[in-house]
Amino acid sequence: MIIAGLMTGTSADALDVVLADFIHDGGDELSVRILASREVEFDQQLRLDILRLLEPADVPLSLVSGVDARLGRFCAQTVRDLCTETGVEAELVVSHGQTVRHDITDGAVTSTLQIGQPAWIAEATGAPVLSDVRARDVAAGGQGAPLVGILDSLLVGDVEAPTAVLNLGGIANITVLAPERDPLAFDTGPANALIDILARRITKGEAGFDRDGELAARGQVDEELLTELLADPYYQLPAPKSTGKELFHADYLDGFLGPRTHLGEHDAIATVTALTARTVADACHAHGVTTVIASGGGTRNPTLLGRMASELGPGITLTSTDQAFGLPEGAKEALLMALLGWLSWNGLAGTEPNLTGAAHSSIAGRLSPGRGPLNLPEPLEARPTRLRILDR
Repeated sequence: MIIAGLMTGTSADALDVVLADFIHDGGDELSVRILASREVEFDQQLRLDILRLLEPADVPLSLVSGVDARLGRFCAQTVRDLCTETGVEAELVVSHGQTVRHDITDGAVTSTLQIGQPAWIAEATGAPVLSDVRARDVAAGGQGAPLVGILDSLLVGDVEAPTAVLNLGGIANITVLAPERDPLAFDTGPANALIDILARRITKGEAGFDRDGELAARGQVDEELLTELLADPYYQLPAPKSTGKELFHADYLDGFLGPRTHLGEHDAIATVTALTARTVADACHAHGVTTVIASGGGTRNPTLLGRMASELGPGITLTSTDQAFGLPEGAKEALLMALLGWLSWNGLAGTEPNLTGAAHSSIAGRLSPGRGPLNLPEPLEARPTRLRILDR
């Protein structure tokens, strides 16, 4: 079954798309071949409007509605273009949409909202579209995030020592897999969220991120500021837990930087880079992790990875999904969306209580019909236990 997976994360800089061909013979193993993958940057106005929605300030409803439609059309065009160029027709499209709210009260997620109208995708491609993949888990009492634990568990399988699969997007999350223990997944804190804010300021808006970690490499970590940032109560909360730009945003950061008028801008970005590295390492140390398999945009930042390797220490191996699974780091979250689509299409749960804290597992998302009526297959009885990445 050929499925297009679409993902836009908390960095809100681009749309990641994969075309994935899933093959299942009825056994415990599911295979997938990535036919094509692409990262397509948003146009400047769409990106700025998305970033405006991510700040904790009141916005006009017209902005929400407008971005919902424009992002839907952007996703539709991107999928149609990729299918045309590859000569492949998607049988299902799974669109995560852009998370613009993920509200948490006393550790419980009270609402989550992803926008990017799926009807535009269904209209443009003729394929059914699965969307809104987090809400059902939230309704069942779960965090609705991170959802990647299902993919990580299937990719890694049984382990001989505790292993963490790490994603460095706007927010950092890990899935911890250990012998004779249920998998555990949670957001560790910011990955690029605070780094991106300072990168935009330093470059006066010309760059939306710290390319190759060059800005942070010019500065020195302010240990006093780092200690204050690390005192945020979020880091001490037990897993499962999730967070987002509702917490880690520009005003939040300015609350720490405001009194430090003496602090240079490069020292500030070096310090928040160190914050990401330390909080990820602390989470890994707390669970006795010996191997970290990383993916996401943060893996393209050598300053961050170097700091992280130092924080993890010599006893922990830091590698990538490219090396461990043959899965390009930039395609992983879009592949997650495609996998959730395959599971939902076949009547299988895409979440687990131990991963999100929900009362029970649930089938993810809602379906929008394509040009024809929905015709779902007979549900499978059990979810595969392994996912194998095939060569192209």
